[in-house]
Amino acid sequence: MLNFLKYVLATIVGMLIFSFVGVLLLIGIAAAAGSSDEVTVSSGSVLELKLNKPITERDPDNPLAELGFSFGSLSSSDGLDQIKASIRRAKNDENVKGIFLNMTFVDAGLGKLEEIRNELIDFKESGKFVVSYADVSTEKAYYLASVADKIYLNPMGTVEFNGMSSEMFFFKRLLDKLNIEAQIFKVGTYKSAVEPFFLEKASEANREQLNSFLNSINNYQLKQIAESRGIAPDVLEDVQDNLLVRDPEDAKKYKLITDVGYFDEAIRFMKDEVGLNEEDKLELVQLDKYKKVKGVGEISTSKNRVAVIYAEGDIVDGEGENDNIGGRRFADAVREARLDDDVKAIVLRISSPGGSALASDVIWREIQLAKKVKPVIASMSDVAASGGYYIAMACDTIVAHPNTITGSIGVFGVIPNIQGFLNETMGITVDHVGTGKFSDMPTITRPMTQEEQQIMQHQINQVYETFTSKAAQGRNMTQDQLKEYASGRVWSGIEAKQRNLVDTYGGLEEAIAIAAAKAGVEDDYRLKELPKRKSLFDEMFNNMGAQTKEQAIKAELGQFYPYYKLYKKVQNLQGVQARMPYELNLY
Repeated sequence: MLNFLKYVLATIVGMLIFSFVGVLLLIGIAAAAGSSDEVTVSSGSVLELKLNKPITERDPDNPLAELGFSFGSLSSSDGLDQIKASIRRAKNDENVKGIFLNMTFVDAGLGKLEEIRNELIDFKESGKFVVSYADVSTEKAYYLASVADKIYLNPMGTVEFNGMSSEMFFFKRLLDKLNIEAQIFKVGTYKSAVEPFFLEKASEANREQLNSFLNSINNYQLKQIAESRGIAPDVLEDVQDNLLVRDPEDAKKYKLITDVGYFDEAIRFMKDEVGLNEEDKLELVQLDKYKKVKGVGEISTSKNRVAVIYAEGDIVDGEGENDNIGGRRFADAVREARLDDDVKAIVLRISSPGGSALASDVIWREIQLAKKVKPVIASMSDVAASGGYYIAMACDTIVAHPNTITGSIGVFGVIPNIQGFLNETMGITVDHVGTGKFSDMPTITRPMTQEEQQIMQHQINQVYETFTSKAAQGRNMTQDQLKEYASGRVWSGIEAKQRNLVDTYGGLEEAIAIAAAKAGVEDDYRLKELPKRKSLFDEMFNNMGAQTKEQAIKAELGQFYPYYKLYKKVQNLQGVQARMPYELNLY
């Protein structure tokens, strides 16, 4: 036995030493990556944008990204901020002659796509070219490519151009098989986040709102494509509705592309544009390299600041992580900007479907205090719905894209009852002893009594009244007027503006310009980004702990691990939620 313990101890010590050495190696690699020389670009270069990584609001502060390492929220992704900055820099860089869109699949929301597309349109005003090539082009990728001067599609390729759809999964039958009951509490006819737990298909109200905002967004994007390609919108709509583009020649016939051709033909065209011979090499500069290039006139010495607070991900209680919106951490960020005399205005950049009602209200309060002393502007990205709208509604001005998804002013709560699962599937029974009849409320190991259900629904109703009252105050309308647009209904940016839920169209730059103008510092400010993000090594060690815990649970539960994962998903919805009805993926 003693020898066994010695071997175990030796193994543990060896693993610790190995981990320590590994961390030292990573630190050395990170230091080497961070101390690289300034990047220079040779004359006649072309900026190549593949956009084949997930696009987030901010570029991840990960010095190991180029080597493929990722930890926690520091995943391999591209920041919208750096993509736009690179396009803007390339416009004025005399060494860059054009942009090459070498894309197939673009992992970004519609708001981010809109801002990249607008930057490409602005880039073309310099007289430089934009060329696109794809073997296969998804609808999102084509929306960007449609601004190009030349669009090449592989002769064996396809371009997706059949409109938008939303696919939803429903779990009622699964929960029935597992003997799990989802006890639902909500306010709002259109608040359909809980439908997957008690229905087998979408309700009529949910179908109504989906049809409405999907058509609104699709019609807007068709109009933008029609303008870029010089096609009548009604013709383009007919092409889409009847799936008239079924092969590359169809795409050329209906003017979606300019050329059916191969990659080398796109390269040859750009060589001609740059003035190279056929045997010369075209210098393609990757985004990861070009975003390290320092532009001329990008450094300001102004003391004035406009704080940009990036709120991306689910809204959660507590501190949260880099990839979500912790109520306490973001309230601290707003407070920091409010108390900083150098910060003359605040822009709240929101890309969130919502989440915790409590955390949303904590952030809302700090925004209310901040707007008393300096301008606070909301900039909506892909989605700013439910809790995302909650934190926007306190701002002086709300800026959104026409294809932003917003609204969803409603509240819900889910309390799972897993008594049947424990009894029938696991063979476990649970007994309760308490000091009063409500002492174990809420519990997931028994069904709620009628009185407990009434208490829970009353709490949900109170949160909804608070939500709509504050929204009405922020939007300068009566609560009854606001409720006409609430009930959990989701709107496109166009629909929201028509109902006075947002003020104007635009992206982050427009919101920053509005904030600077209101503060009287239009041409004399620098940006301050908040909140401060966790370092690479904080993320690395935190993620290691989480992975170790998850692996231990999986090994212990074996075949029951999938049930545990489902339970955790439902448990995360426990309590009062101001969240969009679904995770929306548009195809």
